[in-house]
Amino acid sequence: MWIVYALISAFFAGVMSILAKVGIKNTDSNLATALRTIVVVIFAWLTVFVAGSQSGINSINTKSLVFLVLSGLTTGGSWLCYFRALQIGDVNKVVPVDKSSTILTMLLSFFLLGEELTWLKVIAMILIGVGTYLMIERKETAVANPKGYKWLIYAILSAVFASLTAILGKIGIVGVESNLGTAIRTVVVLAMAWLIIFLQGKQHEIKKIDKRSWVFIGLSGLATGLSWLCFYRALQEGPASVVIPIDKLSILVTVAFGYFVLHEKPNKKPLVGLVMIVIGTLSLLI
Repeated sequence: MWIVYALISAFFAGVMSILAKVGIKNTDSNLATALRTIVVVIFAWLTVFVAGSQSGINSINTKSLVFLVLSGLTTGGSWLCYFRALQIGDVNKVVPVDKSSTILTMLLSFFLLGEELTWLKVIAMILIGVGTYLMIERKETAVANPKGYKWLIYAILSAVFASLTAILGKIGIVGVESNLGTAIRTVVVLAMAWLIIFLQGKQHEIKKIDKRSWVFIGLSGLATGLSWLCFYRALQEGPASVVIPIDKLSILVTVAFGYFVLHEKPNKKPLVGLVMIVIGTLSLLI
């Protein structure tokens, strides 16, 4: 059943990337992230109360709470970097780099969580790594984009933080109901995101956000909440070294939406890379 949750998580994560890309077009990326997180927190805690999981708060031990908080902090760092990268780079370039966190997460799960390392998983990591490299098109120039490859730096940082999030979340969610664990993490992300907004003095820019951006920011927050709930349910029941790659199949949804909605058309090389990523990921289910 955890495979189903991982696939649903991947779908909503892909939808979230596109909705967020549209929502932050005319909005500061950090401010948009902070606003999205409000939606995620409301949705996450509503799910907790509907499921009656709030009573489990008192039974959470110190270790689980610490790791849930840490995973929330790394999630916040990943989000801030990811949406900044999305704002200044093409979604079909940013997402593959962000999804490369799969490889780092798999390696950390082997060394830190003691999960089994097989030849099939090694081959899968190689395919995912090469595929990711092929998907990063090198046709961008300083003339076409004054920001150059700054998006790449943010995307790489996002991937590193995302890997740490998965590992810390896997440890922290042991013995904790998945919906409750997700809700606790979102509170940490919310506090971190708004702290950064107030430190940067960008809270006054809320008045400048147009109605269209509000709608897409809200929808991206809802998609994020649905993705998180399914992701941590899958992570609680299945091995991190397999759940994470499946979740990263959201790249298929993102590329499809990027092509049909944002009209970002990848060349043959990136498409070959996408195929390699999919094959590498699906091989983990064998």
